[in-house]
Amino acid sequence: MPAFDLIIRNGTIVDGTGNTRFTGDVAVKDGLIAQVGTVSGDAAEEIDADGKLVTPGFVDIHTHYDGQATWDQEMAPSSWHGVTTVVMGNCGVGFAPARPDKHEWLIGLMEGVEDIPGTALAEGMDWNWETFPEYLDALEKLPRTVDVGTHVPHGSVRAYVLGDRERPGAIPTDEDIRQMAAIVEDGVRAGALGFSTSRTVLHRDIDGEVVPGTTATKEELIEIGRAMGRAGHGVFEMASDMKREWDEFGWMGALSRETGLPCTYAALQSIAKEMSLDEQIESMRAENDNGANIVAQIALRGNGIVMAWQGTVHPFRFRPSWQAIEELPWEQQKAKLLDPDFKAQLLSEENDLSEVNQDIIGLIMVVCQGWPMQFEMDPDFNYEPTAEESIAARAEKAGKSGEEYAYDLLCRDEGKGFIYLPILNYADGNLDFLMDLQQSDDTVNSLSDGGAHCGTICDAASPTFMLQHWVRDRDRGTISLENAIKRQCSDTARLYGLEDRGVIAPGYLADLNIIDMERLKLGKPWLAFDLPAGGKRLLQKAEGYVATIKNGKVTFREGEWTGETPGGLIRGPQRAELAEAAE
Repeated sequence: MPAFDLIIRNGTIVDGTGNTRFTGDVAVKDGLIAQVGTVSGDAAEEIDADGKLVTPGFVDIHTHYDGQATWDQEMAPSSWHGVTTVVMGNCGVGFAPARPDKHEWLIGLMEGVEDIPGTALAEGMDWNWETFPEYLDALEKLPRTVDVGTHVPHGSVRAYVLGDRERPGAIPTDEDIRQMAAIVEDGVRAGALGFSTSRTVLHRDIDGEVVPGTTATKEELIEIGRAMGRAGHGVFEMASDMKREWDEFGWMGALSRETGLPCTYAALQSIAKEMSLDEQIESMRAENDNGANIVAQIALRGNGIVMAWQGTVHPFRFRPSWQAIEELPWEQQKAKLLDPDFKAQLLSEENDLSEVNQDIIGLIMVVCQGWPMQFEMDPDFNYEPTAEESIAARAEKAGKSGEEYAYDLLCRDEGKGFIYLPILNYADGNLDFLMDLQQSDDTVNSLSDGGAHCGTICDAASPTFMLQHWVRDRDRGTISLENAIKRQCSDTARLYGLEDRGVIAPGYLADLNIIDMERLKLGKPWLAFDLPAGGKRLLQKAEGYVATIKNGKVTFREGEWTGETPGGLIRGPQRAELAEAAE
């Protein structure tokens, strides 16, 4: 009988700790890493990784697979990019707890905030739960390619307690807050990894209303945080406009010091935030210097929109001619869009913005005519484009208006062209500001939004982008491979108490990637209509992933799913399991 289940031979091991890479073998037995270095003995399977990287599986702590995880075992697109663990339930949206009369409301909340087709959610979920512990039980029944952990989401909790009283600006009673805190405490004790909320005007439900946490008081938020403190673990996660009057860092610091638990927030350059990113980081560090544990989640590229005729957003969606055909089947739409007469008519029209919420009118104008901020996604697009690559610059060079150039661009490839609009994190026209943040222990690489924004982005590819762009190809300066792997593996895992993964060492979970860095390359995005009820999503694959391994099982070979589903549900911190396994 073979000594091991799997041996990876002669790989360049980047172990996730930040230590210098080295050449060696990794042996796997019973789902755990058994030996690292020079391994003797045989195995049921051996993989020659000579000239390839061997890394821990990536841990993505900011995803929105809350619905998809109830029906989908492959967990694409995150699983296509070396991710072996996802944390979902971010930004205060999710599907538990859920009273039977709130199912449609919760779907509308998720669809509005995260651009996940409501028809797909309605078709895909069977709602065989009401309470949050029951939701965890439902998640546990389906094996997957990845492990999933989740937060208790504020929107669901508020809707469960307030019922029809849940409206923008609703003020819960002391008893309401007590009930909300009790639900969160029960959820965390049952295995939730934390609690999440959203406090930004950019997050709205399908009817355009701001999400429940936007107007919550700090007293409500602190009481919920204290509930996690009573349970003994949990991360308080938040997206916020960082209004100074809210003193977000003040109450997060106080809560963290009182409970001993971490708070984490989305740290972005944003037109919606009163505080600049520099001011956010400075305020966070002032609290941390005073004993708090606040961690900034940073994205590694401009957060924004990939625009297409069949996507959720494009520059011409408010033109009357588009609105006249937007409900037609795609083939009929395409015939119109490729008709020169239709093009001339549409380009002669003004945008009809009469129904647009005035809180986001500036954003809409950037979508409709922000040609200096929009970029053509050509085959070698690198997500850090220069002003010379903008639609405005290319249109001028071609002797066209920006709008005509954009129209023609979207019509390429039989109407399947793409335009990239980085709304957040691109105020400087580059990503230089992220260099120092990627060396900081009080930040983590995050905000992929895997499973969300189905018609507008595919940032689930962020781990691949990190390696391709930030480690290998970036002209303006790169980061070290060892630091990049640490930040996407052990750093993200430790924030959520997942101390059994993210490192290649004996006793840790055998969650691994074998990567050919020379071949690593993001593929061209495409729109698929493969969600339940034909729901659409923007997808992106990558070359160069030789194998991805979860719990010792090879789940992907050269980007293709093997059919293995060794992943499960994570319930709470994973410290005791590691200590036991390592003995």
